[in-house]
Amino acid sequence: MPRATIRDLLDKFGWDLVTGSPRALERPVTLPDTNRPGLELAGYFPDTARRRLVILGAKEMGYIHEEMDEVAQRRAFEFLTGPMTPGIVITNGSRCPEILEEIARRKDFPVARTLEKTTYVVNNVTNFLDEKLAPSHIIHGELVQIFGVGVLICGKSGMGKSEIVLELIKRGHQLVADDRVDCYRIHNTLIGRSTPMIEGFMELRGVGIIDIQKMYGVTSIARQTEIQFQITLGRFDGHNNYDRVGIEEKKYTEILGIQLMDVEIPVSEGRPMATIIETTVTNFLLLREGINSAKEFEERVLREIAKNRYDTEGDD
Repeated sequence: MPRATIRDLLDKFGWDLVTGSPRALERPVTLPDTNRPGLELAGYFPDTARRRLVILGAKEMGYIHEEMDEVAQRRAFEFLTGPMTPGIVITNGSRCPEILEEIARRKDFPVARTLEKTTYVVNNVTNFLDEKLAPSHIIHGELVQIFGVGVLICGKSGMGKSEIVLELIKRGHQLVADDRVDCYRIHNTLIGRSTPMIEGFMELRGVGIIDIQKMYGVTSIARQTEIQFQITLGRFDGHNNYDRVGIEEKKYTEILGIQLMDVEIPVSEGRPMATIIETTVTNFLLLREGINSAKEFEERVLREIAKNRYDTEGDD
């Protein structure tokens, strides 16, 4: 399950730690949302925001210093430093209130401060946690960026997926992940990347591990891409009724709740698979723009049938 801690945020953004031991920095952050505690400082304590990272900006600090006496501060800070709250971040370089620091040290609660503006901190934290806490799924396959489209190439072991992808890389397309694709759903977008250990490497049977970037240049790999299309490779079966025209209903596969168009392509000896995949992706781009070649062909055939029927009836 995806996990983030206060330490991850400190390492990412370089905040200054005011209070909190190494153990306190392991407190989990389970929600990508933040809490600017206006209601809590005013004395109203809802339960909905307890698991969010607390951000104290200029407005909150102004209210604390100008409107809250010691009793009100202690009541609010005791609540905000509860066991379910991950931590507190003070923005704009403001000093930590003495009462908050006292309570946080007693509870070993993490409080950090930064010179950055509040809006900047909120946006960066939210974006970072959205990615860090995104639902994930591992898929056996190849992920390539072809004409700017993230294409997931799947199929049984031994189908020659790596060899086909290598040919695509030689044609100028980009490798994202070989063999193992880590998929993440961020909002309504499916993002794919390689696990860091094997990023930029590819395994070829009979050859071994090769470094794609060193062999084909820095532009031959991409760190991640949005997965928009899936191609499933299968061995050619003469008894299978493959779609030859493209007018049949499109097939889709679902990954982490997101639907992807899935095209099955038969593999047989001698077929130029890299060219076929490039053509399939180009056709996908046309479909996305509302251009359906198969539909246009079908309409042309129907017009020709109608014309022939009219000519035949005219002869009668």
